[in-house]
Amino acid sequence: MKRGNGIAVLAMLLVLGGEAMAQESVPKLDPHKIVEDAKKPEKAATTMEILVLLTILSLAPSILVMVTSFTRIVIVLSFVRRALATQELPPNQIIIGLSLILTFMVMAPTFRAIKRDALDPYTTKDQTKQITQKQAIRVAVGHFRVFMFKHARVKDIHLFMTITEQPKKPEGWTQDDVPTEVLIPAFVISELRRAFIMGFALFLPFMIIDMVVASTLISMGMLVLPPILISLPFKILLFILVDGWHLIIGSLVQSFT
Repeated sequence: MKRGNGIAVLAMLLVLGGEAMAQESVPKLDPHKIVEDAKKPEKAATTMEILVLLTILSLAPSILVMVTSFTRIVIVLSFVRRALATQELPPNQIIIGLSLILTFMVMAPTFRAIKRDALDPYTTKDQTKQITQKQAIRVAVGHFRVFMFKHARVKDIHLFMTITEQPKKPEGWTQDDVPTEVLIPAFVISELRRAFIMGFALFLPFMIIDMVVASTLISMGMLVLPPILISLPFKILLFILVDGWHLIIGSLVQSFT
C-alpha cells in the first residue's frame, strides 16, 4: 500500500511539474501589446501588402482572361473545332494550352515592359531606384491599359462611360478620363466581336461543304444517311490541304499587331 501511495504521489508531482514547465515555456499573449502593434504603420503596411498579393494571386486567372488576348484566341480556336464538327477533337486541354501559349507570345512586349518598369524597380535592393508596391501596381496597370486601348473600340468605351455616368467634358473624353473598370468590359466586348467575326469567316467554307454533301445525298435519294458522316472527311481533308492551323494561328497573332 505504501509503495502504491508513493507511486501515486510521484505521478502527481510529475504532472504538476509538467504543467508548470509548460506554463513557463509558452509565452503569454498580451492583448494590449497586440493592439499597440496593430496601430504601428509599418505593421499595418506589411499586412496590407500580403493581403494585396494574395488577392492578386487569387484573381490571376480572371485577370489573364479579361485584360489579355486570351479571350479572342480561345474563342476562335473553339469556333474551328465546331466548324470541323470533330466533337471533342482537339480536346479542351489542347485548346486552352495552345491559347495560353499564344497569349504569352502576344503579350510578351507588355510583360517585358511590366518587368522592366514595375517588377524590377520594386524588387531592386538599390534604395534610390526602388519604388513602392502601390507605384509598381500603377505602372503595371498602365501597361495593360495601353494594350487594351489599342484593341478596344471607341464605341464600346463610350457605351460603358455612358452606363457608369462618367462626367462629360466639352473637349471629349481622353484616355486618362477612362477608368480601368470601364476600360476592361469595353475591351472584352470588343474582343468578343472580333472573335465572332473571325469565327463566322471560318464557318463559311465548311458550311458550303455541308450544303453540297446534303444536296448530293438528297438528289441520290439517300435521305436516311446523315450528311455529317460524309462531309466530315471532306472537311478534314480541306483543312489539311490549305494548312488550316498555320493560317488560323498566323491570322490570330497578326490580328494583334
